[in-house]
Amino acid sequence: MIWKPNVTVAVVVEQNGKYLLVEEEPETGCGLFLNQPAGHLDPGESIIQGAVRETLEETGYTFEPEYVLGVYQWYSHRVDTTYLRFAFGGRVTHHDPERKLDTGILRASWFGFDEINQMIQRHRSPLVMQCIRDYLAGKRYSLELMLHFES
Repeated sequence: MIWKPNVTVAVVVEQNGKYLLVEEEPETGCGLFLNQPAGHLDPGESIIQGAVRETLEETGYTFEPEYVLGVYQWYSHRVDTTYLRFAFGGRVTHHDPERKLDTGILRASWFGFDEINQMIQRHRSPLVMQCIRDYLAGKRYSLELMLHFES
């Protein structure tokens, strides 16, 4: 058997000291969680395209990536799965409040750091807070790191 991690993308968007998060109910039906706009990479799309798509599908916001925030590997004992998360920072340029959000996404909202920290038990993974900490620490890597090839 060949082992492969689940490749995911996520974005950190901050405006006026608040961060865009989604409240979601995963397919496993194990409760309501908070997460950055995030999801699995679709076949054939670049990692950057996946981040833009997931943000729109989960929040109704058009995301413009400006930098790579980090690459994170996390093993979830709860679901016996390893995730490889590519996180991006950037800004949102447009919002469609009428857009139907992805299945499982209850809402997208803006939260302050203290609010997010107080709800840590509801985070989908430890990567939620780590990505925000890395953002606050000023971690920024060029989008040129992300090369996409097709044959």
